[in-house]
Amino acid sequence: MRLDPKNPVFTAIDKNDLVAAKKLGEDLGCVSGGIKLGKEFFTAHGPNGILEVVGENTPLFLDLKFHDIPNTVAGAVRSATKAMSPNMMTIHASGGPAMIRAASDAASEFEAAPWILAVTVLTSMDNTDLAATGVNAETQDQVLRLAALAQANGATGVICSPLEISAIRAECGQDFKLVVPGIRPAGSDHGDQKRVKTPVEAMQDGADYLVIGRPITGATNPVTAATNIITDLG
Repeated sequence: MRLDPKNPVFTAIDKNDLVAAKKLGEDLGCVSGGIKLGKEFFTAHGPNGILEVVGENTPLFLDLKFHDIPNTVAGAVRSATKAMSPNMMTIHASGGPAMIRAASDAASEFEAAPWILAVTVLTSMDNTDLAATGVNAETQDQVLRLAALAQANGATGVICSPLEISAIRAECGQDFKLVVPGIRPAGSDHGDQKRVKTPVEAMQDGADYLVIGRPITGATNPVTAATNIITDLG
C-alpha cells in the first residue's frame, strides 16, 4: 500500500466539480483515513484530477469497479497503479475466477501493491434486484459465494454491505479485508442504500475500513461530521 491510513474512515467524494472536490480533499485528507474517488469523478477528470484531489499524503481508494475480460482488467490494474498509486482498487467479483486472478496477479507486480477488492453485491441491491438479474439466491448467499470466489483467486478482500460482515468473517477468516460502504450514522438519510448500519456497528462486526460519503460531504461542516464519526469509533 502507498500510505498507511490513520483511521478506518475513507471519505467518498462523489462530485465531478474539480474545485469542490479539491477543497473537500484538502479539508478531509487531514481528518479521514483516506479519500475514495470513483467513476463519476474519474470520467470527468482522469488520473490527473484524482491526484489533484488526494495530493501526496492522503491514501487513495480508487473505485472504478473493473469488469472485463482478464487481459483487459490486468492492463487496467497496471495502468491505474502506475498513474495513481492507489492503496486499494475495485473489480467486480462477478467477472469470474480468471478475471479476479488476472487483476490480483497484475497488482502483485508492484512493490507497493494495491489491494484488489472484489465487489460482491452492490449495496443498492436487495433480493428483488438480484432476482431481476437472474440470480435466484438470497443476497447474503450470493455475497458469500462471491467472497469465497474472490478469496480463492487472490483478491485481498471484498466490498460488502454492513449486513454481511459477520458472515464473511466466519467464511473467509480474519485476514481477508472487508471494506464496507452503506454506512449511515444514526438518524441520517439512507438515500439509495438498502443494506446499512451505523459506523460503530460495522466496526464492531469486523469491518476493516468504512466508506462514508454523503453523511460527511453533504454536511454543513464536512470536517466536523468526519471528526465526530471518527471520534465515535474510539
